[in-house]
Amino acid sequence: MNLRRDVFQAIADPTRRAILMLVTTQSMTAGTIASNFDTARPTVSKHLQILTECELLTAEQSGREIYYHLNAKKMKEIADFIEPFRKMWDDRFNKLEDIMKNYKPKE
Repeated sequence: MNLRRDVFQAIADPTRRAILMLVTTQSMTAGTIASNFDTARPTVSKHLQILTECELLTAEQSGREIYYHLNAKKMKEIADFIEPFRKMWDDRFNKLEDIMKNYKPKE
């Protein structure tokens, strides 16, 4: 059975976000990624599996090693989805800031 994972649940986990940050600049093996955490390697492997199932990471075999790298296209899709919400909140905070600038407390 192929379990379809939710990308937002995947990135909700701080360890998975840290893994994504690690592989933004270069591809890494599971062992290299695991060496950056104080958790058991099988735990990191489970995180890598989840990120791969969500297509946030892609795995590429090179000889005996599997290298994980960021799927920039998928990250762009997520950023594009979130952008209207970010803009909406920026507009709301800017309006609140304008109100607060003109606010004069009663004496």
